[in-house]
Amino acid sequence: MLNIPAPGAKCFFPQARGLFAATSLLAAAGFLHAQTMLVSEAEASRPNAPELATRGITRGPGIKLLGTPEVSAKSFSLKFEFEPRGGAHIDPKSVRLEYMKQPLIDLTERVKAGIHDRVLEVSQFAVPPGSHPLRVRVADSEGREAVHLITLQAK
Repeated sequence: MLNIPAPGAKCFFPQARGLFAATSLLAAAGFLHAQTMLVSEAEASRPNAPELATRGITRGPGIKLLGTPEVSAKSFSLKFEFEPRGGAHIDPKSVRLEYMKQPLIDLTERVKAGIHDRVLEVSQFAVPPGSHPLRVRVADSEGREAVHLITLQAK
């Protein structure tokens, strides 16, 4: 808890009093977070999109979740690794992270900084507690696409 000097109290740095007051007001209003919300409460409350059938055999890139889908709702990290096949290369511009709700929510812009060559790394994000169905899509330099569905279990 911040101790803010009372009005009229002596303060060696008078401008600091206003800064501390503004900071405490922002924190109380919920604007200061150590983590960024990957999914808002309103988005999480939407109905789930119907499950889509996916093909089992593909020549597209492999998508592997490094870690576990069980995460802390307050702060978590996820890492997906993409494995190109047949001499192709991963197209980082093709990577998409989508929240499987009705309507579909594209989360790609929220994680764009974590997309590198063969990796999508999401760190220091938070979600509301519960189940969160996600779809990761990626294509290679030959246009072959792969899709991976996971459900985050946030506690």
